[in-house]
Amino acid sequence: MADLILEQLTIAYGNVTAVDNISLSVPSGEFLTLLGPSGCGKSTTLFSIAGLNQATSGTIRIGDTVLFNGENGTSIEPEHRNIGLVFQSYALWPHMSVGENLAFPLKLRKVNKTEREKRIKEALALVEMAAFADRYPFELSGGQQQRVALARALVYRPGLLLLDEPLSNLDAKLRERARIWLRELQERLQVTTVYVTHDQAEALAVSDRIAVMSEGRIRQLGTPKEIYETPADAFVADFIGSSNFLKGKLIEHNGPWANVQLDDGSVLRAGAGKGELAGDVVIAIRPERIEVVNEPGQNILRVDLVGGAYLGSIYQYEVKGPGGQYRIQTNHEMTDKQAYVRIPPEAATLFRGDSVPQIG
Repeated sequence: MADLILEQLTIAYGNVTAVDNISLSVPSGEFLTLLGPSGCGKSTTLFSIAGLNQATSGTIRIGDTVLFNGENGTSIEPEHRNIGLVFQSYALWPHMSVGENLAFPLKLRKVNKTEREKRIKEALALVEMAAFADRYPFELSGGQQQRVALARALVYRPGLLLLDEPLSNLDAKLRERARIWLRELQERLQVTTVYVTHDQAEALAVSDRIAVMSEGRIRQLGTPKEIYETPADAFVADFIGSSNFLKGKLIEHNGPWANVQLDDGSVLRAGAGKGELAGDVVIAIRPERIEVVNEPGQNILRVDLVGGAYLGSIYQYEVKGPGGQYRIQTNHEMTDKQAYVRIPPEAATLFRGDSVPQIG
C-alpha cells in the first residue's frame, strides 16, 4: 500500500466552489475522517478520490500512481483505481444474494470462479456474515446490510477504502457497536481508510486523524485529542463537541495567556489561542469544564440559572451571567436559582469576537 496524496484539489460547479484548494496526505494504513456539516465538501472530496466526481484542478495520487491531474487532463476511470467504496445507502443489488453481490465486482475484474469463491468466503468471514451468503438484502437487518456492503468493498482487496457515512442508517446502540467493530477490522487489515461523517462522536471514536471541513476548506487537521482539546478556531471549537462563548474585551496579552474584561467589569484569565487578538474577543469553554463552586474568587462568576435538564449521567443547566448565556454540566443537582461557577484558565481559549460560528 502507498500514501494517498491530494494536492491543491478544487472542485467547482459553475460559480459554486464545493472544494476549495485542499491539500492532504493520508499515510498508508491510516484511518482519516473528513468531518463537517452538510454541504462542507467532505463527500464531494471522497467521490472525487473514487473518480465518481470530476475534479476541476489539482492532483490526486496513490503513491506514484496519478489518479487525476487537472493540468494535463489525466483521469483514471473509477473501475481502474482499485478503490473500495461503501455508500451511505449500502447500494446492495436487491435481486442478488449476498454471495452474488460480492461476486459481481470480481466478475468485472475477470477473477476465475475458484478464486472468486475463496475471496467471497474470506470477505464474509471478516465481517462475520459467512452464514448469510445465500440470503437476499431484504432478509437482512440494517447492520447486516452494512457489513455486506463493506465486505463487497473489501472482496477485491482494494488499496484504499472510502466510507461515506456508512453507519448513519443504524440506530444509536448499533451504531456505537459498529464503530468499535469497524475500527478493529480496519486495524486488522491495515487498509488505508478515508471516512466521511458529520457525527463528531463517531469521528472521535474511530479516527487516527480528523480533517474538520467547512465551506470546502480544511479548518484543522489533527488527532482526535488535538482537535478536541486545542481547536484551531471558533468553528472547530463549536463543531467538535460543543463550546460556550463568553463575550469580552482583551485588556492584556502576555505570551500564552490573556486577560479579558466581561460586561460587568470582572476579569477572566484564559489561554490566548493561536490567532491575532485585539479588542472584542470570545472565551471558548466546554460545558463539562466549567466548575460549580461555593464562593467568589479568581476566574469565578456569579450566574443565574435559566433552565436545566437531567441527562442520566449528568445534569445540564443553562445559566446567564457576565459574558452572556451558556451551558454547564455537573454531576450534582443544582436547586438554587443562583450559583458561582469557575472558568479554569487552562480549559478556556480566546478567539476573535467576530469568529463565533453559525452552524446550521
